[in-house]
Amino acid sequence: MLAAGLLVTGLGACANSDTGGDAGTGGEDKLVLGFSQVGAESGWRTANTTSVKEAAGEAGIELKFDDAQQKQENQIKAIRNFIQQKVDVIAFSPVVESGWDTVLKEAKDAGIPVILTDRAVDSADKSLYKTFLGSDFVKEGRLAGEWLVEETKSATGPVNIVELQGTTGSAPANDRKKGFGEAIAANPNLKIIASQSGDFTRAGGKAVMEQFLKANPKIDVLFAHNDDMGLGALEAITAAGKVPGKDIKIITVDAVKDGMQALADGKFNFIAECSPLLGPQLMDLAKKVHAGEEVPPRIETEETTFTQQTAKEALPTRKY
Repeated sequence: MLAAGLLVTGLGACANSDTGGDAGTGGEDKLVLGFSQVGAESGWRTANTTSVKEAAGEAGIELKFDDAQQKQENQIKAIRNFIQQKVDVIAFSPVVESGWDTVLKEAKDAGIPVILTDRAVDSADKSLYKTFLGSDFVKEGRLAGEWLVEETKSATGPVNIVELQGTTGSAPANDRKKGFGEAIAANPNLKIIASQSGDFTRAGGKAVMEQFLKANPKIDVLFAHNDDMGLGALEAITAAGKVPGKDIKIITVDAVKDGMQALADGKFNFIAECSPLLGPQLMDLAKKVHAGEEVPPRIETEETTFTQQTAKEALPTRKY
């Protein structure tokens, strides 16, 4: 059965109620996609928004864009506005995992299919959305932890780790913490001595790292849930008279250009990639669910990992 509307919400850096691609210029038959971006907390989000907007234009899809400014209530309002506008599909990257059932049921009752992009929701009713397109955050955390286990296999004493978590309650923060913790359990010398949210922002990463450094005289490793927090932490580590990448090894997730540059420069030690370039896949899915086609309930993006050497090799052709 053809759906009546399309809404996508995710994370990004553009103004509220913006339009992208060829929005508003097509005829009545143009598929309409509503996209509510979570906010503008990182370089990853900027790249994600750009990918979605460019892909919508290339696919001939009218894009209605909304920036939720990292507030769940703004996303819920955006979803309801898109329902009222009778868009063709609804997709969003939730600020947090819980608290979506009511508004998603409203979309379902309106006959509008929902696509989750980048982040999942914690709902027992899987019929509230058609598919989830995004990374395996647990895997990202596990890859980071496995690298550290290998890197520290010759350590004979405690290895003190501090962790900069993402937004409290968000899927990437929950899952990356879980995957990392499971992986480092293989080496009893590895111990997380402090863990706190930096809200995925560079400023948050700097502020929390300053606190970590004051409270803990011996820090060997930093695991940051994204590049931006790691980059903020670099400033705090340098200001404290320590050498990032040497005195304190730094592991992050994302692999945006600034993070990759820090890795290539020897200031970071390892990055697990989380690709923001979801636009083309999202547009393909939007067309399929609008046409009533069956799609897989989970679609994982293809990603890799980077060391200092591989970052140097990848940087010249890096798209984000």
